[in-house]
Parts: sequence; structure tokens; C-alpha cells
Amino acid sequence: MSASNSSVDLSLARLREVRSVLLRLHKALLDSERTLYEQVYGQISTRGEFFRLVIDHEWFSWLRPISQFIVQIDQTLGSKEPATGDQATQLLQAARQLLSPNSQGTPLEQRYYYAIQRDPDIALMNAELSDLLVAPK
Repeated sequence: MSASNSSVDLSLARLREVRSVLLRLHKALLDSERTLYEQVYGQISTRGEFFRLVIDHEWFSWLRPISQFIVQIDQTLGSKEPATGDQATQLLQAARQLLSPNSQGTPLEQRYYYAIQRDPDIALMNAELSDLLVAPK
């Protein structure tokens, strides 16, 4: 195996790891936001109702770019054409930008920041994701 193939394999493996952590993080963020939503608006009675709220309600809109990003990763990894190292690197860079908690940033960055502050599980997953997203030296 050439060094270039090895580099592509490492980038794709890292992307798969990021996807795995991102899926767990996304679910934790949804659960956390559901709890907050229910404190304000009352209990969500069915999965269907929750699904419609996640898709349509402004409360959950900040999570949609994360959902779309997971789909983008899945499309890249599941494509008939093998993913390239450049594609994996670009997605890893995009993940770094998308998942940047900041109390003064975009709505996504702010809501993500506050989710990390209030939920230790989300904070741990953020740390795990941050470790995976450190740019290789």
C-alpha cells in the first residue's frame, strides 16, 4: 500500500469515527432540546409530533445544519465512487467549522455552547469530537 492510499484510509477512518460521535451527539442534542421545549410548551405526546417539530419548529432549527451535515457524510461514505482523501479532509474541516461552540457566535454556535454548559454528556461528546477534529500535524 502506498503512502497516499494509507493517508486516504486514515482520513476516511477518521471521518467514520467523526460520524459515529456526531450521531450520538446529535441524538443527545435532540433529547436535550426536547426537554427544554417541553418545559416551555408542555409534553410532546408522540414520536411523530416530535419529528414534525424537529423538521418545522423554529426551536429546533439550529440542529438542522447538523442533521444535513450527517447526511452529507453518509452520502460521501456510501457513494458508489470511493471517497477521496480530499473529500474526507474537506468534511473534517467543515465539521470543525460547524461544531464550534461560541456564546457570541451564530445561533447554532450559541445554542451548542449552552447545550455543552448544561449537559455533561454533551460536553464529553464535544470533547471527544474535538479530539477527532484536531487537524493532523
